[in-house]
Amino acid sequence: MNVGQLAALIAAVFFAVLACVAVYVLIRLARMMSAVTQLVTDYRDRADLLIEQAQQAVDRTNAQLARTDAITASMDQMTANMAELSGHVSALAGLARAISAAAATPLTGVSALVYGLRRAVLVRRSLQAAAVAEALPERSARPAITGRVTGGTR
Repeated sequence: MNVGQLAALIAAVFFAVLACVAVYVLIRLARMMSAVTQLVTDYRDRADLLIEQAQQAVDRTNAQLARTDAITASMDQMTANMAELSGHVSALAGLARAISAAAATPLTGVSALVYGLRRAVLVRRSLQAAAVAEALPERSARPAITGRVTGGTR
């Protein structure tokens, strides 16, 4: 073996080692690429699931907002009805006051008349009792006990 052949043999061995290393690196790279592909596929599936759940949440929120709008619209209508009812009550309040005053005025007059008559009768009785007491002669200091009740005012 001469030097040229020995150099060719060393070059062939290095080439073979380099080819084996390159094949090993390519195999490892292929495994890594399949793992990355699997990882990306898993992430995509999870992202699709998350997007679907988010869409369902948005749909439920839209349904709740539609119900809330319906409730708000009915509350607006109820507020308008309550304002109309308040106007009717205010209008009837004046009429009720007028009817109450019309009914109370004669009653007040009658009660004042009865009070005045009662007071006049009491004053007249007291004046009559005073006149009778002056007209009677004075009795002894000690009245006799007869068993009868004499005089007295109510």
